Amino acid sequence: MKDYIEERVLELAGYILETGATVRQAARKFRVSKSTVHKDITERLLEINPGLAAQVKAVLDNNKAERHIRGGLATKEKYQHAEE
Repeated sequence: MKDYIEERVLELAGYILETGATVRQAARKFRVSKSTVHKDITERLLEINPGLAAQVKAVLDNNKAERHIRGGLATKEKYQHAEE
């Protein structure tokens, strides 16, 4: 694995752990695709640091479990602004 990829993987993992960011938020921050973030975290990080991969997976699993709530809140906010 190339050094810059390994560095990005570790930076992504640190960012997700520190902020609790979603895959989409991390992709936007690091200017890469969601697919790249997903591959970095689920495959490449597992090779580099399995313990860190497990911690990040827990954050992403939590985000996945809560996404329907965030979607509902976004829709509510959208329609509240439309009424104003």
